[in-house]
Amino acid sequence: MSNIKPSLLEFTLKELQEQIKPSFRAKQVFGWLYHQYAENYEDMKNIPKTLKDELEEKFLVNPMKIAKKEVSSDGTIKYLFELQDGKTIEAVWLKMKDAELDENGVILHEAKYTICVSTQVGCKMGCTFCLTAKGGFTRDLTAGEIVAQVVSLKRDNDHKHNRMINIVYMGMGEPLDNLTSLAKAIEIFKEDDGLCISAKRQTVSTSGLSNKIDQLGKLDLGVHIAISLHAVDDELRSELIPMNKAHNISSIIEAVKRFPIDTRKRVMFEYLVIKNKNDDIASAKKLIKLLSGIKAKVNLIYFNPYPGTPYDRPSKADMVAFQEYLVNHGLLCTIRDSKGIDISAACGQLKEQDEFNRVKAVTSSKISRD
Repeated sequence: MSNIKPSLLEFTLKELQEQIKPSFRAKQVFGWLYHQYAENYEDMKNIPKTLKDELEEKFLVNPMKIAKKEVSSDGTIKYLFELQDGKTIEAVWLKMKDAELDENGVILHEAKYTICVSTQVGCKMGCTFCLTAKGGFTRDLTAGEIVAQVVSLKRDNDHKHNRMINIVYMGMGEPLDNLTSLAKAIEIFKEDDGLCISAKRQTVSTSGLSNKIDQLGKLDLGVHIAISLHAVDDELRSELIPMNKAHNISSIIEAVKRFPIDTRKRVMFEYLVIKNKNDDIASAKKLIKLLSGIKAKVNLIYFNPYPGTPYDRPSKADMVAFQEYLVNHGLLCTIRDSKGIDISAACGQLKEQDEFNRVKAVTSSKISRD
């Protein structure tokens, strides 16, 4: 990465003002990046050519390009991005709620969207249910590469800069394993002169690095946290998430209790439900005991099967029974709707397919030459 140009998306407005003089020019450039979604310097119409030439020598506008996208019948769009070094990552555009119209077709409430963002190329956690883990870990994303995913998706979907959007750091990689870039991206998104995405609209999903949960809490960024729990005992959790041996359930629960939470909000616990693994009522009972004393919300997630996985999707009946047991015992619980089930829905699946096709093409070419 040392010989690759940084992007303008790496900088807060204050940092950009240190790079660009006079400072009002920096604010103009910032506006082009986040209000007009400029893709290159030619788009920046009121910036002097001398300044654009100077910036172009040192910085890229956007550090990635859309390599592929798949559109689901439910409006979910999965994107594969190619980075400057040729590596690929995924991001997802999720439609959470349709627009509401009156009888004359006038919009009463805009449709609501969430962007699922990656923080690493690959992942170190090695979760046995996750396709991303199969490819191993390559590198962390820079703050600019995290920011660029949101800018690119808003641009591609003609989503104006001042329209609300939610961000979940739940794509490829473990966000807290790349805490420096994550924290910088969160701050850039919050900029009043940029996308102005408040911290309460940003959720960091972690597989449970308990020491990093504490570090994130001390930064006091105001973001929500979601814990990918997935099991109620260390034996199963260590099977599903090997790093549980270093950060067991008890250490995660204690870190969550120390995390600064808005008193009006709840801590989200993500629970990936896998058939005959963790979908029984005995597990539901243990989950209630485990989360006792925490203002929690449990989000049950259907496991999305992919080729080669040893795990199966649970039945709807078992999901509903699990949910009802939690609710009847005082624990707020929802079942997440499966999005993009008719496309490469599992995290890492679009990347995996793309890399398989590349290898296949190279192999076919070699065979034909031989």
